[in-house]
Amino acid sequence: MSSSPGRKVVITVRSFDADALDWLRGQDCAVEITDLPPGKTDGDLDQGELCRLLAGAVGWIVGHARVTGALLDALPELRVISRRGVGYERVDIEAARALGRVVAIAAGGNDASVADHAVGLMIAVGRRFRELQDNMAKGDWTILTGGDLCGKTVGLIGLGRIGRSVVRRLSGFDARILVHTPHPDEAYARATGVTYTSLADLLAASDYVSLHAPLTPATRFLIDATAIAAMKPGAILINTARGGLVEDAHLLAALRSGHLGGAGLDVFASESDRAYWSVSQGLLAHPRVVATPHAGASTREGLARTNRIAAELVVAVLNGGDPAPGRCVADGRRTTNQR
Repeated sequence: MSSSPGRKVVITVRSFDADALDWLRGQDCAVEITDLPPGKTDGDLDQGELCRLLAGAVGWIVGHARVTGALLDALPELRVISRRGVGYERVDIEAARALGRVVAIAAGGNDASVADHAVGLMIAVGRRFRELQDNMAKGDWTILTGGDLCGKTVGLIGLGRIGRSVVRRLSGFDARILVHTPHPDEAYARATGVTYTSLADLLAASDYVSLHAPLTPATRFLIDATAIAAMKPGAILINTARGGLVEDAHLLAALRSGHLGGAGLDVFASESDRAYWSVSQGLLAHPRVVATPHAGASTREGLARTNRIAAELVVAVLNGGDPAPGRCVADGRRTTNQR
């Protein structure tokens, strides 16, 4: 589906709302929206399909597709890649810089949505919602005893925009909040009452451990068998960040052994590594797991915000300007101009 003539911008994400679409078209952009098959994302498109869709495009609003150096090299007219989301581990940032492209993220658009989701998973797992409903559907209305979130110790690994949004929400639960981050902000701690601590101390003391860190080589499988063994017996793990932060096979083993009290998962290692597919299936089958399909950011309101931000980022670059502060992760225009 395309619009009137103009600067070609391709959108390969679902749920791109009419308001953001109309705004983008009003900025002299010829918009083409990819018709994805049911149950598929742009991450399922191979390089040949992406090259065909993006031929002649100067802007691309992308979801989960892998943006490789080879793909960028094959698309010389593409000037800006705008990620509708905040993660960019699937983008070859160095290649984008070397080829003079701009890569931007829709930071700030989905903070509230993901933070709500994280706290919702804490409550759902702690109060055993899944087990209770599954039992009721079988005719067993026995009351299972869960646990309060109120008054508990919650450990947050990472304290970016979403982590801080979670802190605000937890203030209403009288929770003690521990934080492990490479960049502690003492003024923020004084204002909010959070306590910075080591990863080891956080794991040992927390009733809930919630992940809000980016996926990097340093954080891949940050939560593995060793980290899980250090967690408080009966603790609950929440991951709404990136699947690769947790070694899911080790998590499944800890749930089956009873060491952990449950897990709330919006992301899985199998999203980027199909070798973990059977592990994901085991997690989904476990009664103490509440799972969603990477849906934490996907509210009507959150998508509307990120759609508009992603569109504005594209137009800013096409107009010769800069993405808004905090939203540019690579600007090859600077690199190539300096050579």
